[in-house]
Amino acid sequence: MADLFEDYRFGPGWDEMFGEPGMPRESYEALHGTLQPLSSAELGIRADVLARAFLDQGITFALKGVERPFPLDIVPRIIAHAEWRVVESGVQQRIRALEAFLADVYGAGQVLADGVVPRRIVVTSAHFHREAAGINPSNGVRVHVAGVDLIRDEAGTFRVLEDNVRVPSGVSYVMENRRAMAHVLPEVFSATRICPVESYPGQLLRALRAAAPVGITEPTVVVLTPGVHNSAYFEHALLAREMGVELVEGRDLVCVGNQVAMRTTAGEKRVDVIYRRIDDEFLDPVQFRADSVLGVAGLLNAARAGQVTIANAVGNGVADDKLLYTYVPDLVRYYLNEEPILPNVETHRLEDPDVLEHVVDRLDQLVLKPVDGSGGAGIVIGSQASDEELAAVRTRLTRDPRGWVAQREVKLSMVPTLVGNRLRARHVDLRPFAVNDGEKVWVLPGGLTRVALPEGALVVNSSQGGGSKDTWVLAAAAELPAPAELAPVHPPSAVVSGIAGPDGAAGLAGAAGLAGLAGAAGAAGAAGPGPAPRPDPGPGSVTVEQQQQQQQAASC
Repeated sequence: MADLFEDYRFGPGWDEMFGEPGMPRESYEALHGTLQPLSSAELGIRADVLARAFLDQGITFALKGVERPFPLDIVPRIIAHAEWRVVESGVQQRIRALEAFLADVYGAGQVLADGVVPRRIVVTSAHFHREAAGINPSNGVRVHVAGVDLIRDEAGTFRVLEDNVRVPSGVSYVMENRRAMAHVLPEVFSATRICPVESYPGQLLRALRAAAPVGITEPTVVVLTPGVHNSAYFEHALLAREMGVELVEGRDLVCVGNQVAMRTTAGEKRVDVIYRRIDDEFLDPVQFRADSVLGVAGLLNAARAGQVTIANAVGNGVADDKLLYTYVPDLVRYYLNEEPILPNVETHRLEDPDVLEHVVDRLDQLVLKPVDGSGGAGIVIGSQASDEELAAVRTRLTRDPRGWVAQREVKLSMVPTLVGNRLRARHVDLRPFAVNDGEKVWVLPGGLTRVALPEGALVVNSSQGGGSKDTWVLAAAAELPAPAELAPVHPPSAVVSGIAGPDGAAGLAGAAGLAGLAGAAGAAGAAGPGPAPRPDPGPGSVTVEQQQQQQQAASC
């Protein structure tokens, strides 16, 4: 065996490439056959090419306030066709159940009256917003985009770790990872039938168009970003460009008479669907944070009047609550009359005094999570925590048992990862992305595989320093889908603030290329007359920058 694998050691988790030392699983045979003859120097050269490609294209992620290239490991993660069918059907089932729950909890509340979920669990959730009551989506969809985080346990079984139905991020890296990997491992691509991922923007655009208000046949869709200082801004710009729609900031939109319009150099233009990448709390200063400079005043009233669709819907965060997560299997049975396809990780609810006592006595064996956390923030892994950290979390659990859940420590599955000049086993998870157009829940084949780069680490979130892998779903012979057509709604117009047109054409896009940066200077390059540049609408740049960085949208 070549030196790349000669000292490869199995870790504590289920190894996805090898069934036993030196014996790759069937799905990994082609990849193993390509890597095995390579020297560490040859693989290192390819990895350097991969890293430079990301840096040159500006594919970055903000970590602790510093922009850095998004770490992509050169060894992909492979999922067999039969395994993916289980994942796909399980994610679809879960989204259908959560859709039904959200419609119910912001409507009749029958699930609460029947005692399937205790009322106190919902009303005490930080992300249950009464302001969302009375907003009824035209096609009944509240979860237009979802990211369901999965892990494989010690036996290789896929389990749901958490749900993300607010503003899940990371899909741009799925698309860019695939484009980059096709250039550095072309021999594996030619020998393997891999499901493509480039149809995602088309699927998303169709779902957003399908969500347009009643009577709108040619809707105007926009992507609403917090701004350039948000860690996921690259993704916002990429999706807008790929869909052929405008990328806007809140200051580019105006709401008058319950109708939303965007300012362009040709005047105001009605907006019908807003794919927002801004947290609920910043979305509408009339309904939520009055100091928000990122949202649009009056937006919720316009949605309630049926004049605009907000995707994802306001208030979805109650379904992301990690205490509500423990009830999702019951929701599947209640709404769908089906057994859950994908099991949860064993999770303890701490409001029961006996359960709390049991957990407090075993903190060093469990994983403790704040119920409203995202991006891996606040997680305490008992086996890796110091005595001081365990004492601190014990106090917090006792004071606020509703605010925490405890899960058994699952040794996540492992995939060979290039560390230095050798391949080492590292823990991974998987975030499949689902798009719901009201008729069907479509699941992007693959999703974002995140890898914990330090040895023994279990927190894989990019916001905590993790990396990623390209995720290959092997296709059956007759099941390679044709790429979806993007079919843009309309040619992108020039937005007054200097937001880049998604096709990168001349005008504001050519002059600026970044949302909100060009201002009046960008407007000067736009074709045709337009309204005068508006004055500075909000507080100083420090406040704006801080609000952009606070968004939950960085949760990947």
